[in-house]
Amino acid sequence: MLCWPRLPRRPLPRAWRRPPGAGVAVLAQLRRKAGGAGSWGAVPSSHPPRKPLLMRYRMSQGDSNPAAIPHAAEDIQGDDRWMSQIWRELFSPLHALNFGIGGDTTGHVLWRLKNGELENIKPKVIVVWVGTNNHENTAEEVAGGIEAIVQLINTRQPQAKIIVLGLLPRGEKPNPLRQKNAKVNQLLKVSLPKLANVQLLDTDGGFVHSDGAISCHDMFDFLHLTGGGYAKICKPLHELIMQLLEETPEEKQTTIA
Repeated sequence: MLCWPRLPRRPLPRAWRRPPGAGVAVLAQLRRKAGGAGSWGAVPSSHPPRKPLLMRYRMSQGDSNPAAIPHAAEDIQGDDRWMSQIWRELFSPLHALNFGIGGDTTGHVLWRLKNGELENIKPKVIVVWVGTNNHENTAEEVAGGIEAIVQLINTRQPQAKIIVLGLLPRGEKPNPLRQKNAKVNQLLKVSLPKLANVQLLDTDGGFVHSDGAISCHDMFDFLHLTGGGYAKICKPLHELIMQLLEETPEEKQTTIA
């Protein structure tokens, strides 16, 4: 069993904790505006309401999409997996913020984006990794929810380049949830190229072996990643982020100077 290192931190109210997991991570050199309240990624200005918002997004087909309805998370906990050595090694030097919450669905991410999570920051790159926890939604709905997130980020942070990570396979053996995640990825490969400032990063990483099984060395419970599993995801992600940062006009100007 792999025990993830935990960083000392001051306890926060249960509903305010921002443990790692699926969701949105803002990766860039960031600056807080003068007079901004609170610390980065720590606590919201007020406790979010418990009832879902009634705002709805529409899928590209025009159908109502339950996976694209913003709503606040009811119970927020996590195990600090993203605060591991690989995060500190690869992403902390980029002045990265982790806005992911364990158990996130597309609706949870949309709610937070609509309620201040992207205020007072100006990221160069935003990484979105969400969808595997949308158990009650179809693959089409999950993909539509992810598209809604990308569209909202493009509206709120038009300067940012967006990376959407594909959903990982799950379960020791082939199963319906694994099939649904694979279908979500196929749908995103078709839909995301139609949106601005976004690209899909395939995160398969060879997790599924020739016999259809997933190793506990990659996912200790066949869902959550081990250190080795995170390395397979984070290293190519880091390479892509560095490539995108080098392509920004500010970075080019700095290099020329």
